[in-house]
Amino acid sequence: MKDAKYIIAYIAPIATFLGLYFRSWASPGAIYIAFLVIPLIEFFATGSTDNLSEDEEESKLASNFFDILLYLNVPILYGLIFYYFHILNTFDLTVLELIGCTANVGLLVGSIGINVAHELGHRSNKVEKFLSKLLLLSALYMHFFIEHNRGHHKHVATPEDPSSARFNENLYFFWIRSSLSGWLNAWKLENKRLQKNNQKILSVHNEMLIFQIVQILYLILIGLIFSWSTVIFAIFIATIGFLILETVNYIEHYGLQRKKLSSGKYETVQPWHSWNSNHDMGRIYLYELTRHSDHHFKANRKYQILRHFNESPQLPYGYPGSMILSMIPPLWFKIMNPRVKSLVSAAATEKVMT
Repeated sequence: MKDAKYIIAYIAPIATFLGLYFRSWASPGAIYIAFLVIPLIEFFATGSTDNLSEDEEESKLASNFFDILLYLNVPILYGLIFYYFHILNTFDLTVLELIGCTANVGLLVGSIGINVAHELGHRSNKVEKFLSKLLLLSALYMHFFIEHNRGHHKHVATPEDPSSARFNENLYFFWIRSSLSGWLNAWKLENKRLQKNNQKILSVHNEMLIFQIVQILYLILIGLIFSWSTVIFAIFIATIGFLILETVNYIEHYGLQRKKLSSGKYETVQPWHSWNSNHDMGRIYLYELTRHSDHHFKANRKYQILRHFNESPQLPYGYPGSMILSMIPPLWFKIMNPRVKSLVSAAATEKVMT
């Protein structure tokens, strides 16, 4: 029965549907859940640091339940996106309803879209990798599959990583730097792979090229099925979705840096190179993404068995609350900068002692 708690993650698509169906004041739907209800709950409930035993881990890995929960997000996401497009072309929405419904669906693209794609993208199964790319399509962010797996996980918490926020870098500058640099970096990584395999850049072997074509065809299909003005809203929800992702990226590694060794290489990624959160609601809502230290420590470790490390720096609030905080840079810096400095100071002290 403990495993059933992950069904709570479906609150997001349910809230999205209710917002689209009832519209009016309810149109923001999942926005209320993610940025009001969950932060309030997590303000009073910090969560558990308990880890599973080896037997419990084996049991959870043997269960298909956790994978099915992820797979179902694909038809749910596209069903709700197309329902949103239907509403745009059927009802005369007020400006507030239009903004609310768009933000509502955009959040879903970022949460169960990119977030679930992130989990599936680390799997070795080809079908799961395909589902990951299909989910990323909704955010027009298919390059994430390349940049995240082959770039971010290698260069995390270093200046070479576009997705690691620098100390004193505000969220809005980070959005621009990370999204543009990440896209360009994905091209570089793919070109490097093609050259290594003696394959042509202008060929079907170039995934980045294929991704761009697929995304354009997706928008054309939306225009043909619904209307060409709907394409604009498809881009809007995609933009909201990937900005949600980049905000998560921002809070996950803000100010944390790996040491550069005398060899010129960086130290191995450790649990203290990612900000963590054990707040239960955020953990469930985001399929344990908030236990990010273990994810970087062992990227192919499935979400249901991710662990807490005492060495991992902890965010002052859960992920949703921290995302809200990051949107107010002066307040974010006031709360987070002393935490970063204390980590740097502790690392320096340990180095002197050793």
